[in-house]
Amino acid sequence: METSVFEAIIDRKIPSDIVYEDQDFIAIRDLHPKAPVHLLVIPKKRSPRLDAIESEAELGRLFATAIKVARQNLSDFRLVVNCGPAAGQEVFHTHIHVLGGWKT
Repeated sequence: METSVFEAIIDRKIPSDIVYEDQDFIAIRDLHPKAPVHLLVIPKKRSPRLDAIESEAELGRLFATAIKVARQNLSDFRLVVNCGPAAGQEVFHTHIHVLGGWKT
């Protein structure tokens, strides 16, 4: 399997604006934001897409981390997961988009 851009970021081979990191996850600012605040929460353990993660515990930790990152940066937010190319997934390493910051 080809190395993804996210693996290169995790391995510090390419720079990124990291907003959160722990042993299992990293969160970065998206280079091509679709909202005033657009973060990506990425598991360090690679899986090509969300439905490839079979462990409910891992899925729960991924979503709990995405919510934690969202709450640290936003009061209101949207979580988005693109699962497969027909759904808009461009990088085949599971990740959750955290979007927000729109004015009401």
